[in-house]
Amino acid sequence: MLAMVLPRQWHVKFHLRPQACINELQQEPPLWEADAWAQQEMIDNWRAGSLLIPQILQYWATHTERYALTQVCVFDYAMPGMDGLQALTELTDWPGGRILLTGQADEHVAVSAFNRGLIDQFIAKQTPDISQHLIAVVQRMLDRPQLRHTQTWRAALTQPQHALLQVPSVARQLTGLAGSHWVEHVVIGQPFGILGMDAEGRVSWLQLESAAGLAELAELAESQGLGAAAAADIRHGRHLVDLELQQALGQAGPPRLTPAFSIGHEGSLLAALFPVELATRPRGWTGYSQWLKKHSHRTVQD
Repeated sequence: MLAMVLPRQWHVKFHLRPQACINELQQEPPLWEADAWAQQEMIDNWRAGSLLIPQILQYWATHTERYALTQVCVFDYAMPGMDGLQALTELTDWPGGRILLTGQADEHVAVSAFNRGLIDQFIAKQTPDISQHLIAVVQRMLDRPQLRHTQTWRAALTQPQHALLQVPSVARQLTGLAGSHWVEHVVIGQPFGILGMDAEGRVSWLQLESAAGLAELAELAESQGLGAAAAADIRHGRHLVDLELQQALGQAGPPRLTPAFSIGHEGSLLAALFPVELATRPRGWTGYSQWLKKHSHRTVQD
């Protein structure tokens, strides 16, 4: 009954027998581990001098198997052969989100399981409008970044950059922008911004610039041939320029100016959105948008 109302864009698998679901999920931890190491390798290469953006584009194009990994599982407490909590305790190494559906008589068991960290959420079947509540809970889990991935990519930010992103109004606005523009995104510090990809495989770059860094960016723009009026627009926060993005992509084109907008209430961070024009697609990119359309939303980092 609940399955009938789940969003069509979700990539969902259904199991009538709990053991079949358990067996499938138990095959995933080595794949999660391989994906985590692929991301860590990008950071290690960056520390050794490699640019991050080309690595990320290549990762997106060639590691499409990560979209087959299950992000969230939902078990009913009352199932044939075993209860939902027994099933979940067999998935100790599986890192996805866990939801338990309970009847009224089972809620004390669910509360205990939640307090022990065995489940992330439990939903009582008598909850009003349970289908919409389930959808909202699953969506929050889909939007939640993997802790290990967040720890990995935290290394790509400086402490001042991290502090800017932790300002509540900044975090809320960037989260909303990411959710409305991309199915996958990652925050980096060199250059500072968010690289994201939508469900069609189109890549864009949300350049971030602190108000304190505008003068330096304007000076860089003038050194690259932009006129005094354009530099003044940058210095006053009216426009940003994609010079650092071009350098990261190894492109030599005329700099692009894009209107800037403020992020958060404090006025300490500005942003501008640039499409990423790839001179050559990374190996494996062909047909990638079709893969993305069939698989679920994924977030690398908040």
